[in-house]
Amino acid sequence: MHPNPIYRQADDALNLAFAARQGAGLLCLSADGAPLAAQTPFVIRDGHVFLHLVRSNPVARAAPGPARLIVTGPQGYVSPDWYGMEHQVPTWNYVSVHLLGQLEPLPQGELRHVLDMLSEEFETRLLPKPAWTADKMPAEAMERLMRMIQPFRLHIDSIEGTWKLAQNKPEEARLAAAEGLAAGHTGLDLAELAALMRDPPA
Repeated sequence: MHPNPIYRQADDALNLAFAARQGAGLLCLSADGAPLAAQTPFVIRDGHVFLHLVRSNPVARAAPGPARLIVTGPQGYVSPDWYGMEHQVPTWNYVSVHLLGQLEPLPQGELRHVLDMLSEEFETRLLPKPAWTADKMPAEAMERLMRMIQPFRLHIDSIEGTWKLAQNKPEEARLAAAEGLAAGHTGLDLAELAALMRDPPA
């Protein structure tokens, strides 16, 4: 992530809230050769990240160990023409939060609790749809599926957040770039990124 402190003004509470809202990220561990990574949904509770992985996943087999959970958000290309300033260059604006800590396997007996936390978190976002629960699954089928996955907990030791939103530009130029980006076509969640550029975290 970009090291400029101007992009790292968001406090831990805002970074954690962003990560929790996104609800999924790239879990990375070091290994011989290339780093290992697994895309996974998660929930955050009391300074810990709870998740599950398929047992055959190399990340699951490499735990316990230090890990980095990378949670990305809106991102997009910013044309220098949008600033209304001379001598500018293209860039890429984004929001990204990294949660670092120790990843540990949990006892298999805690798997159902982790699964219930995950489904409750995301089903709640679908209200007023009646919530799906694991109780809707035949017990035998649920047990068979649960044998293939393992629960994990990441102890959050540190939080790194980068909100690169043109804070290094004059306000007029930043707002103009936000308008251009909102009408742009290169990136993800451009309307949300433009909204954050109009009002970046202080």
